[in-house]
Amino acid sequence: MAFIDRQARNFLLLELLGGMWLTFRYLFKPKATLNYPNEKGPISPRFRGEHALRRYPNGEERCIACKLCEAICPAQAITIEAEPRDDGSRRTTRYDIDMTKCIYCGMCQEACPVDAIVEGPNFEYATETREELFYNKEKLLQNGDRWEAQLAANIAADAPYR
Repeated sequence: MAFIDRQARNFLLLELLGGMWLTFRYLFKPKATLNYPNEKGPISPRFRGEHALRRYPNGEERCIACKLCEAICPAQAITIEAEPRDDGSRRTTRYDIDMTKCIYCGMCQEACPVDAIVEGPNFEYATETREELFYNKEKLLQNGDRWEAQLAANIAADAPYR
């Protein structure tokens, strides 16, 4: 009897019909995927993407050249050179990040006492050459200027958990 039952199932293609019914049921349900280039998914305020140097509202850069980010970076991707200014404060003359070495751990952001270096919401920064992944101070400040509103909102949203 089992042999006849198995042959009847094979002849009637019941497994195939069951699979087609499953496909037909999911045809009318909402889609689970996004059409990526045209649709972007939500990003967490703690997302660690492209680095940026922030400025104060008066336009002065936040970095005080304490070099904590350079010291804590496990990949040694950050290089800072600084000099004192006329008013006695220290500011960076050179702030470089080698993004090919960076492991996006976020320790530089956590170590910064003035929230100068942050990892922003930008995850689309593919390049054609390796040289474009060596970020200097000007590139980092441009990123900070471009993403300042989003960066400030992310830091404010994360503030209760710091």
